[in-house]
Amino acid sequence: MTTALAPGAVLRLLASSRPLSWVNTAYPFALGYLAGGGGVDAVLAVGTLFFLFPYNLLMYGVNDVFDHESDLRNPRKGGVEGIVLDPGLHRTMLWAAGLVCVPFVLALLALGNPWSSLALVVVLAAVVGYSAPRVRLKERPVLDSLTSSVHFVGPALVGLLMTGGGIDRTALVVLAAFLAWGMASHALGAVQDVLADRSAGIGSVATALGARWTVRGVIALYLVAGALLVTLPGPLRLTALLVLPYALSAWPLRSLPDAESPRAHAAWRRFLVLNLLSGAALTIGLLIAALPGSGR
Repeated sequence: MTTALAPGAVLRLLASSRPLSWVNTAYPFALGYLAGGGGVDAVLAVGTLFFLFPYNLLMYGVNDVFDHESDLRNPRKGGVEGIVLDPGLHRTMLWAAGLVCVPFVLALLALGNPWSSLALVVVLAAVVGYSAPRVRLKERPVLDSLTSSVHFVGPALVGLLMTGGGIDRTALVVLAAFLAWGMASHALGAVQDVLADRSAGIGSVATALGARWTVRGVIALYLVAGALLVTLPGPLRLTALLVLPYALSAWPLRSLPDAESPRAHAAWRRFLVLNLLSGAALTIGLLIAALPGSGR
């Protein structure tokens, strides 16, 4: 336990939670809750904090424990895109992820309602089931991308349901577009790992379909997300424009052979930057729309 509690070990556990990606789960919850009619209150605070750090520690920490062998073969690991977690910390990681999540989950269950509680349980099951032995949803082609997308759409759904209101057509379209976008983004990330995953005997949507067909599916899913967003009312349909840079970024890889799949890493790096830019653009747009006299 001494090693696990050492400052260096704590930093390794923290790094395993992918701090660069924390906003990708906290933001959807907060946006979903506020868009659903929630206010600046205990639910917003508890939910945002949970989906900011504990949720990511559980999601990525469990993944780092059970993907250790493939991570050793993956040249991407070792920086902001994920670390190779020392085997001596695996047990500590599983305990830490569980213990950090418990108080937040109990609070959200107490503050929520039956529907939000059900959604939260399903989302947590998807997070653990993605990487855990025997279930290993991440090794079931197409289902891996769907489950990964749920990891990010789920917080938004939980936020919406925490308000106690229903989900109208606009919210449903946004969630569907978000799901398609998330599936595309996961599949794009899987393309760059085709060689490492095959070497480790791990299946994925990209190892099953091959690099070029996976990329073509990625582009199609991004366009589906955009097509859904175009059906939104008023200025909201402009959010469809945010999807286009993602599709354009993947387009040059549409004929990528499996042997050159690591080249997709450049597109993945662009994806990380696009997330920050798109998030900023979306936030600015929503703030402008919320201003008095904006026409709402």
